Formats: sequence, structure tokens, C-alpha cells
Amino acid sequence: MGELEDAVMTRVWKWNRPVTVREVLEDLQRERTIAYTTVMTVLDNLHQKGWVRREAEGRAYRYEAVSTRAAYAAALMNDAWSQSDNPAAALVAFFGMMSDEQRQALWDAVRIVQGPETPGAGENPGSAPQGGGR
Repeated sequence: MGELEDAVMTRVWKWNRPVTVREVLEDLQRERTIAYTTVMTVLDNLHQKGWVRREAEGRAYRYEAVSTRAAYAAALMNDAWSQSDNPAAALVAFFGMMSDEQRQALWDAVRIVQGPETPGAGENPGSAPQGGGR
């Protein structure tokens, strides 16, 4: 997704409702000079790519996100990871870039995916033993 497409989708995701070209245009114009036709073209491109659906309203359309920003981010990560010739090394490098908060979010997500019945699901291999100090 290009920079302008991302700026448009950010608004669609943030507002979480069907939006018009005019609404997106007016919000974008707070940051930059941009034409109505440019925003209309971007939303049409996003529709053709499957990121938004649209419904006619009079002579215009209302656009709505097909999926969440989280799903988009997950698709990007999956695409990048699948292109690696060494997925394990790519993951190690990615984990090394993460903040402590991001690593905790990762462990939380793993626990959710594994479910409570999975042995060791509540364990965080990178954490200190219970009762021991760091």
C-alpha cells in the first residue's frame, strides 16, 4: 500500500464506518493540498484491490473497510516472512527489533492462539522464574 493509500485507509479504519470521498478529502486537506479526484481515484484503487467495499448513495459511493488494520499488518508480516529464504532467522531478527511491550504482546497473542489447555501456554520462555528476582 502506498503512502497516500495508507493515509486514506487510516481514516477509513479510524472512523470505522462507511465514508464518502468528500469526508476523506476534507480530513486530508488539514495536512496537505489534495484534489477531490485524487482521493476518488485512491478509494477506487483500494476498492479494486479489495481493501474497501463500496455502496452507491445517489451519484456517489460510501466506502467501508473490508478488514481491520490489524489484519492488514498481519498480512504484511506474513508476506514478508514467507519471502525469506530462512524464516527462523527472519523471526529472530524481527524479535530482536521488538520493544519489551511488543514482545509481551507477542507472548499474549501466542497464549490466545494456543488456548488455555496447551501445556506451557502460560509460560514466557524469556521471563524470569516465578519467585526469583531479575
